[in-house]
Amino acid sequence: MSGDKTGTRAVVLGGSIAGLFAARVLADAYDEVLIVDRDVLTGAEGPRKHCPQSRHINGLLARGQQAMEEMFPGITEEIFADGVPTGDLAGHVRWYFNGRQLKQQVAGLTCVAASRPMLEKHIRRRTAALSNVSFLEQHDILGLVTTADRGRVTGVRVQSAAAGGVEETLGADLVVDATGRGSRTPVWLEELGYPRVVEERKKIGLGYVTQHYKLLADPYDGDLSINPVASPELPRGAIFTKTDGDRVELTTYGLLGDHPPTDQEGLYAWVKSLAVPDIHHALQNAVPLDEPVAFRFPTTLRRHYEDMTRFPMGLLVTGDAVTTFNPVYAQGMTVAALGALTIRDHLHTGADPIPADYFRDLARDVIDPPWEMTNTVDLTFSGVQGKRTAGVKAAQTFLRLVQKAATRDGRVTAVYMRGAGLVDKPDAMMRPAFIARVLWNAARATVDRKPGGVSAKAGAAPTVDAPPKPRANDLVSTN
Repeated sequence: MSGDKTGTRAVVLGGSIAGLFAARVLADAYDEVLIVDRDVLTGAEGPRKHCPQSRHINGLLARGQQAMEEMFPGITEEIFADGVPTGDLAGHVRWYFNGRQLKQQVAGLTCVAASRPMLEKHIRRRTAALSNVSFLEQHDILGLVTTADRGRVTGVRVQSAAAGGVEETLGADLVVDATGRGSRTPVWLEELGYPRVVEERKKIGLGYVTQHYKLLADPYDGDLSINPVASPELPRGAIFTKTDGDRVELTTYGLLGDHPPTDQEGLYAWVKSLAVPDIHHALQNAVPLDEPVAFRFPTTLRRHYEDMTRFPMGLLVTGDAVTTFNPVYAQGMTVAALGALTIRDHLHTGADPIPADYFRDLARDVIDPPWEMTNTVDLTFSGVQGKRTAGVKAAQTFLRLVQKAATRDGRVTAVYMRGAGLVDKPDAMMRPAFIARVLWNAARATVDRKPGGVSAKAGAAPTVDAPPKPRANDLVSTN
């Protein structure tokens, strides 16, 4: 059926951020959009029972903020007006790689330092304000309904979670699965006679603990966040950021089974073990507002729907239900936003979205770049299993040079963070002038760190040729 036909309905399974973004774009093409979820959504402001990640830091990358603003004009300023601090990802965040701080430079990368419940509240409020969007809350999702030949999904079976709830069928012209990592679509497809979707997993053994504080002294010196990043030498890291409610949010993590403890004394000792002392010092003047909460994330997951030879019409999958990234890199919500824009691109007038075309574009344009980026970083940890091809090793070598150069040059930091923020494609770092800048500054940083080496602070320049003067088009704009 056409998305423009009178009486059309799209049903979104899952009312978390991916589902809300999907509902927003569907509302432009369908007469009715119904969001089904197990939780109470209307009026919810705190962490939700079935969203354990809502108790932890959830970063919206700069490209995610842009996509969110495109779907909901003015929402960013609404969030800031609700007491959410902001800054620039490259200019106002204190990044530490391998224990060394990157030079800061504003790069036009807006940070939305909202807690997950705060961000979700604003997106849900704007979605609910759409006249053709409604919520079916506290309902379990039982399965799909299809035509007799199983070639098209025509609805979904649900049941109230209340005692004595009866099963009912919700008819739909389009069903979008946004139920997250635990999506049942792979199982449902097999039950309908379709092949099992190929799943790619990588064991990273991640564990993290989150706690909120009230600061008695300000350690930020104008910065928004202090982020020492885990390295192969010390697979422990943290994000220590200002957030809404005049609070500070700490999520500290460890890889490959090296996880932070949840007792207060043990957590403080863990923070003291990080590569830099900034956060430990700050906690000496901070009052805990809640108890430490743990979360375990053993493996990343990608479901390759784009490779399926058969797939029913009337069904799409989005967000973590397709790909669950290593949460340390904060890509999930941004990819969910970009996935919604991809759905929008496939809501053609007079025709259903074709699943094969949607999944192809989602994989190629949205998922592949960040997946390959994080795979390169994950495989720098020797305990993470995976293919370390010549291309991966070359990318890892260049990444180390970029990080080293960024300790000397804010322009390098800006370009690097624009890539990490998914604003620029990875090939932006392959421009000749940028490579020259990286090599020049990495060499300077190496000389500075050598025992007895000549440093700029000593008043003499290292004996390394200066980089060529960049042309206007060689470097990504950082304005």
